[in-house]
Amino acid sequence: MAQVSMTVRMDSQLKSAFDALCAEFGMSANTAMNVFANAVVQQRCIPFIIKSERNEALRAFDAMRARAEAGLTPDLTLDEINEEIRLARLEK
Repeated sequence: MAQVSMTVRMDSQLKSAFDALCAEFGMSANTAMNVFANAVVQQRCIPFIIKSERNEALRAFDAMRARAEAGLTPDLTLDEINEEIRLARLEK
């Protein structure tokens, strides 16, 4: 199979740390990148979890959802729900 080259830009300190770790594994950074690319293609996903920081509103929503799913929130009538919506719209 034909070989191609690829350029990857990264912080010089990260590159040095990556090279050193790859050497501990007994491989080059190039080999490590090939291992990664093969895993992505074979698994059809990034082979590790990628997380991002979630903002405070989403964390609050998740907490409210968990409380509701656990039955820890009072049931509201449709009229009470509509009143909550009306009041929220007035706050805008």
